[in-house]
Amino acid sequence: MNNGNFSLKVRLAIMSFLEFAVWGAYLTSLGNYLGRVGLANDIKWFYAIQGIVSIFMPAIIGIIADRWIHAQRMLSLCHLLAGVFMGAAGIYGMMAGDDVQFHTIFWFYTLSVAFFMPTIGLSNSVAYSALTKAGLDTVKEFPPIRVFGTVGFICAMLFVNFTQYQTNYCQLITSAILSGALCIYALTLPDCPTNKATSNSISDMLGLKAFSLFKQKKMAVFFIFSMLLGVSLQITNGYGNVFITSFKDVAEFANTWGAQNANALISLSQMSETLCILLIPFFLKRIGIKGMMLMSMFAWVGRFGFFGLGNPGDLVWLFILSMIVYGIAFDFFNVSGSLYVDQETDPSIRSSAQGLFMIMTNGLGATIGTLSAGAILEKFVFTQQAGIPQIDGWHTSWLIFAGYAFVVGVLFALIFKENRKEKISKSEAAEKNGLAAGGIIDDKDQI
Repeated sequence: MNNGNFSLKVRLAIMSFLEFAVWGAYLTSLGNYLGRVGLANDIKWFYAIQGIVSIFMPAIIGIIADRWIHAQRMLSLCHLLAGVFMGAAGIYGMMAGDDVQFHTIFWFYTLSVAFFMPTIGLSNSVAYSALTKAGLDTVKEFPPIRVFGTVGFICAMLFVNFTQYQTNYCQLITSAILSGALCIYALTLPDCPTNKATSNSISDMLGLKAFSLFKQKKMAVFFIFSMLLGVSLQITNGYGNVFITSFKDVAEFANTWGAQNANALISLSQMSETLCILLIPFFLKRIGIKGMMLMSMFAWVGRFGFFGLGNPGDLVWLFILSMIVYGIAFDFFNVSGSLYVDQETDPSIRSSAQGLFMIMTNGLGATIGTLSAGAILEKFVFTQQAGIPQIDGWHTSWLIFAGYAFVVGVLFALIFKENRKEKISKSEAAEKNGLAAGGIIDDKDQI
């Protein structure tokens, strides 16, 4: 093994670990804390704002990284600001105790996620740039690196769970500390050169060329369905912990391990991710992006459906199944989609193209999904008495979400066309010529 390449992959793996540990410290447990301080009805806004800032911040930061500030430096700067504001939110929570005011903590949190959300695309860009510069195949080499992001997410979740930080402000301070660590570490990462605009067109000078991808039919359809699938992304992150913990209000389930350790139970989802990420090159080569997205869409049906039918007692196995299929639901779309965008776009717009993918998924899609889910849960759950009435409302809501995912999956199967025979022949021809790059040989005939 080339020692230089091994060292590079280790460095990128550490970056990925820290990147997602920052998120894992609060993403699945914030709702629990907010509910404890009387902000249960406002949970949707904390998750929706992640989507709202993702509509414009990843694109803006991506353009800056493509044109003016090297991506690894931009990654460092964003984590510095995200950490400062998340730390401020945590310190405010500590000082306010149980008298947390929505507007104060919400604005600190908003400023933090406004700078954090672009870092997901930036970290991808840093990894793709470094791997490409080293002559490595991104489709083959990136997933094992990305696995360490999931490991970081799991470690942060379990730390927050077993320290009991999942019910208090300490989860926010934990995230801030991790952001600070990545802020420093990012400055040691390989240089990602900028691409100065050589055209006199306004769109090129402003770095808006990535939006021209919508002129390609296959990319337009891909991005639209990415948005529709993105609707599902943050629903279980925002409400899964709250749902499982609510079983403590039912005598039959109050002392079950799952009801007492919701974050640890949910961490099985991320453990499933570690395997599913490693399977991406195998499946992406053989079934293409359409097959991957279809598997993801119908896995979301299972993710929501198993929640809607299970409990932390005799039917806890349904919860476990929900956690297992999450790896397919999230990674077969999110990671393979990012790889697909990287393969289909010019390196000069790599960061802004990743930002555009974030806009459609974690931006528009997640915002619509979180606000819609919040409205449904207010109708069926939060207007009910704690205990069995709320549990019944939860089950109804999860089945509604499962129905939505099923409809999106069917529509995608009908609308997104690809010629499998021609695709296979292209793949075989490329392999004979030694040109296959992880199997994304999927072009104008995809649709």
